[in-house]
Amino acid sequence: MKVAVIGSTGYVGTHLVKELVDRNYQVVALARHTDSIPSNDKITKVQVDINNHEQLVNALTGVDVVISAFNAGWTNPNLYEDFTQGALAIQQAVKDAGVRRFIVVGGAGSLLIDGNRLVDSPDFLREIKPGALAAADYLDTIRKEEQLNWTMISPAIEMNPHAGGTRTGNYRTGLDAPVFDQEGRSRLSVEDLAVAIVDEIENKQFTNKRFTAAY
Repeated sequence: MKVAVIGSTGYVGTHLVKELVDRNYQVVALARHTDSIPSNDKITKVQVDINNHEQLVNALTGVDVVISAFNAGWTNPNLYEDFTQGALAIQQAVKDAGVRRFIVVGGAGSLLIDGNRLVDSPDFLREIKPGALAAADYLDTIRKEEQLNWTMISPAIEMNPHAGGTRTGNYRTGLDAPVFDQEGRSRLSVEDLAVAIVDEIENKQFTNKRFTAAY
């Protein structure tokens, strides 16, 4: 199976590429700059601008699954607008490339506690709020998608370094509410986030749904 990873040089994307290669997938690793992507006979590196529609469609044509770990940059002053534009561009390119299976790495901000999104809480971190809000709003958009077999994964509230930074292969899943451990924390290493995403490729448990994973 051939899997395209958009944002393959980012924090999540790097671990996704490694997990896919370790599990013998063929990976099309897409990024704006590909120098840091490891050379491997299972990896095809593709330098691409996601806002160049024709270029992106060509890069995605022929793959079985597209995973978007796109991030417009946490320090980007236009983060909300650029994430939204990029996410919509990727979604359309996946359809135009004839790919049906689409997995999006969202954020924890759209998870619900007592019916309220975390990102709408008054004590949500201001530094990351624009990106978290963009990802949360995009969930509302992709839920209307009828052509693709889509899945969005919201990571746990805490990721590395708080979650340990190791691959255990163990996690629990939920849908719209955070998964908490016995200490009342929602946490997962980025390595195990990658495991959960690749497991979803294989198990198809959350088609046309959002899910979350944590210890």
